[in-house]
Amino acid sequence: MTFIENYLDLPNRVGKPRRVGLTMAIDKGTPRHLFADIIESESEYVDFVKFGWGTSIVDKFLKEKMAVLRAAGVDFYFGGTLFEKYILQGRFTEFRDMCWYYDCQYVEVSNGTIDLSDARKSAYVAELAKDFKVISEVGSKDQLKSENMAPNKWIGYISDDLDAGATLVTLEAREGGRSGLCRANGDLRIGLVEEILTSGLDVDRLLFEAPSVDLQNYFVKRLGPTVNLGNVALADLVGLETIRLGLRSETLLEFEPLNFDSHRIGI
Repeated sequence: MTFIENYLDLPNRVGKPRRVGLTMAIDKGTPRHLFADIIESESEYVDFVKFGWGTSIVDKFLKEKMAVLRAAGVDFYFGGTLFEKYILQGRFTEFRDMCWYYDCQYVEVSNGTIDLSDARKSAYVAELAKDFKVISEVGSKDQLKSENMAPNKWIGYISDDLDAGATLVTLEAREGGRSGLCRANGDLRIGLVEEILTSGLDVDRLLFEAPSVDLQNYFVKRLGPTVNLGNVALADLVGLETIRLGLRSETLLEFEPLNFDSHRIGI
């Protein structure tokens, strides 16, 4: 607790390890010393780091980064695109072996790029759930395909993955926020989101990709500080925490008591 927090009423943030209010940051190949500085300084604000798409294959400091994360109590997993590359080449066993080799606790399963049916994806979720905690992903990286995927399909695929044993289901928006839940111009598909939220699914088991400040603000304002958010830039971890706590202008008034007295403002 900082000095200032002694004088402010802020939303309660459950300490780690936590089940809700999860933040997943994406590593796009951050230089190792900068990576270490950020994780060591801000580990309380991040629950997972995802090594984006296939960056882990070419990042020569991958093991060093994993060591930093373990020391800081931050979990990690490989991007779903890497899983898809292994599946595309018929090397599921090798993918599982790689995850064992790196002592992964979590794995991501997706079909955002390759021609893999959602039923088959759920089967991979079930198989990997025997050995790992699985974070699946629903939604296509192809913009047209995403636009044409009806809300009931999203809901069905999310349910299938949860039933197959997924710990969390990620809702696709890519690292740029321009696919899946979002339109090509970056606007959130609010109708789709609302149908998912009112479907009866356990929101605490959904992780919404929100790489932009606008998306982070929307989900925190809509679902509160305990919403699970992903694809957050490493440099934005502190910024997101201020959004969760009502310390940024967009959420400043969100978590004040209902009996807030405006006359208290001023001298």
